[in-house]
Amino acid sequence: MKPHRQKIFPFFPVGDKNDAFAQYFIGQSYLAPISTTQVPVFNVTFEPGCRNNWHIHHAKNGGGQMLICVAGRGWYQEEGKEAQELHPGDVVNIPANVKHWHGAAKDCWFQHLAVEVPGEGGKTEWCEAVTDDAYCKLP
Repeated sequence: MKPHRQKIFPFFPVGDKNDAFAQYFIGQSYLAPISTTQVPVFNVTFEPGCRNNWHIHHAKNGGGQMLICVAGRGWYQEEGKEAQELHPGDVVNIPANVKHWHGAAKDCWFQHLAVEVPGEGGKTEWCEAVTDDAYCKLP
């Protein structure tokens, strides 16, 4: 691990390059499993400017996702709503079937724990990328 990452992210590992999901991200992200039993929890690290595509966590009952912000500064946006800035300690509860995206600020690394909320028939639908035009308008 590079020293600058150790200083910025002291609590959770950055993990490996998120190559398995790279097609759904603009920029480089990293993934570190924190727990893979009971409730899956993954630490996702975004380099500055990195964000994932719009996506939906589908479920018939229950489901959704929870983001627990642990380091840096980032963004979360639900379709049809203004983007909200995220900081360490912020928690975002995303209901099932809500189209959204999340990622780092343009000038800052960002880490969050992604908690997959158990649900019946849960699956993720990946949608279009967040455009550079829309993203660059964020403060």
